[in-house]
Amino acid sequence: MIYRIAELADWLKALSTGVFASPDLEREGFIHAAERGQVQGVFNRYFSEKPELVLLAVDESRLTVPVKRENTSGGTELFPHIYGPVPLAAVLGHALLQTDADGRILWPDGW
Repeated sequence: MIYRIAELADWLKALSTGVFASPDLEREGFIHAAERGQVQGVFNRYFSEKPELVLLAVDESRLTVPVKRENTSGGTELFPHIYGPVPLAAVLGHALLQTDADGRILWPDGW
């Protein structure tokens, strides 16, 4: 399982189109994702000030596009990048992203 933090508007659009395709896909050619242990750091760096976020759990085996683990910013940590839109059938879970008082992500039960 890999994870994507999405803005609510992008998730609502996916529900109407049947595929998740965030702005980074058009801008960079892939959708940024993260392993579970990377999600908090991604949230802290890029999303902590944004309201209305959704956490998506994506099953790689249900994707028909390549997923490459790479670091495009020059670091050493590899992140999963999804090279195409994500069909809703590959999203096995979604939940409004919630955090505790210290900004730690509260993972949905069963995730």
